[in-house]
Amino acid sequence: MRPDLLHFASELAKRGEPFALATVVRREAPSSARVGDAALVTLGGAFHGWVGGSCTQPTVLREARRALADRTPRLIALSPNPDADRRPSVTAFPMTCHSGGSVDIYIQPVLPAPRLVVFGSSPVAQALVRLGKALGYAVDVVDPEADRATFPEADRVFAAREVAPPRSKPGAPEGEPWLCAVVATMGQWDEDGVRAAVALDPAYLGVVASRKRFAEIRDVVTAAGITGDMFGRVRNPAGVDIRAQLPEEIALSVLAEIVQLRNTAQPEPRRAEAGGSAEADQALDPICGMTVAVATARHQAEFGGRTYYFCCAGCREKFLEEPPRYATAHRGAGAG
Repeated sequence: MRPDLLHFASELAKRGEPFALATVVRREAPSSARVGDAALVTLGGAFHGWVGGSCTQPTVLREARRALADRTPRLIALSPNPDADRRPSVTAFPMTCHSGGSVDIYIQPVLPAPRLVVFGSSPVAQALVRLGKALGYAVDVVDPEADRATFPEADRVFAAREVAPPRSKPGAPEGEPWLCAVVATMGQWDEDGVRAAVALDPAYLGVVASRKRFAEIRDVVTAAGITGDMFGRVRNPAGVDIRAQLPEEIALSVLAEIVQLRNTAQPEPRRAEAGGSAEADQALDPICGMTVAVATARHQAEFGGRTYYFCCAGCREKFLEEPPRYATAHRGAGAG
């Protein structure tokens, strides 16, 4: 990979900005791409690098943005004969470059780390920080008595009772960090801790306390005017039931519950739709059959009160030579 692309990727990662890396892992002549060629696609759709001719870029750009949306890597093949090039775990698309050849491209989304906010400095809180970092979470600690010596692994330590890191919910917008919070104050400042955690509106909120103690906390907090549906979503006692007793075991059970929720809360991949309409994210080029991103399509044509989208100027020109022929054939192909 080019050094400038590596540097750009590093800068985006440091800023917590999502992007996708596309790498050529296989090619057949006479494709202009080479194994190891790479490109970076930002969340906004900016394309940097090289993975073949300009005819490959729209497909790679579209699939990179879909990888960011569904947070899932994919392996795609661009081939002159995609039906013959279909393989397990590979999605094939038409190769429309005049030079011919084919390429396989692996697309990997790089997303901000999920964020865990731990309230308290109890032994359970300390164990949550250690295990959270081991799982790849960016971890904040909030406690009036907290210091860096107590939480050396934490990314940030707030010696206060409130913090406002990025908010997120299940199915969060593309690129937004997934946020969860755990109140493990355990008798020190429980009500304030729950109040501050509720204010974050996290995707997950667990309270490490007995049911009886949590009922008391809830009564105090709601009496102070804090209401909303978050209390209905609070996990208490926090964690899956593994008969945990030690602080590390309790932390393990809580993080298991967080992982379970996060892994079931990922958005479903968006599906391409045939034809173009105001609602469709994607459209099929009626000439070559390539899927085109409607929002960024540069080549369009109107016929019969409908908009058609094309991967390149050549396909558009061919369509305009005989619009009725290609429009009719395209509708028939999409009807099945």
